[in-house]
Amino acid sequence: MLASFYQEILVEAGCDEAGRGCLAGPVFAAAVILPRNFFHPLLNDSKQVPPPQREALRLYIEEHAVAFKVASVDHEEIDSINILNASFKAMHIAIDGLPVTPELLLVDGNRFKKYGSIPHHCMVKGDGRFASIAAASILAKTYRDEYMRQLHEEYPQYDWNSNKGYGTLAHRKAIATYGLSCYHRKSFQCLPVEQLSFWNES
Repeated sequence: MLASFYQEILVEAGCDEAGRGCLAGPVFAAAVILPRNFFHPLLNDSKQVPPPQREALRLYIEEHAVAFKVASVDHEEIDSINILNASFKAMHIAIDGLPVTPELLLVDGNRFKKYGSIPHHCMVKGDGRFASIAAASILAKTYRDEYMRQLHEEYPQYDWNSNKGYGTLAHRKAIATYGLSCYHRKSFQCLPVEQLSFWNES
């Protein structure tokens, strides 16, 4: 059972990212403020929710959230500032875009770069603990998956409509065969294909 809120006084925004461990494409992040009475029985960490239910949850969250924003940082900037900083930047852009200013940030994970004067709490596995972080994980994941399906039309040989840029075996074999596309994160270029991390998120 997800906790509705961390506390009862301040306006909370949940923050999460998607695509941090990918070999290609941008990293996406979302910030979500939920109403006090928000509930959906299927809401959970996006990795625990089947794709069709993720899409239904995306629509429900967008319809019922007090505020939400999704942002991304592209592969070139990831290579320039590194994936950790790019993830933080995407979250900051998402928070910037909220039409309601949060008073507390709940961030999935164990690290975060402070956003202005707003206090934050890092929550390990927070997307499976707090509703607002779970909602952010759903939005970040579904928006990024949609984007990667669009890139698949341009580079179908990498199977991005299936692996979404993660380092599955098929993806790594495609890199070995075709080389890197213009959307691959070039910071991985120095690694032999057999040494690339194996990521298999759906």
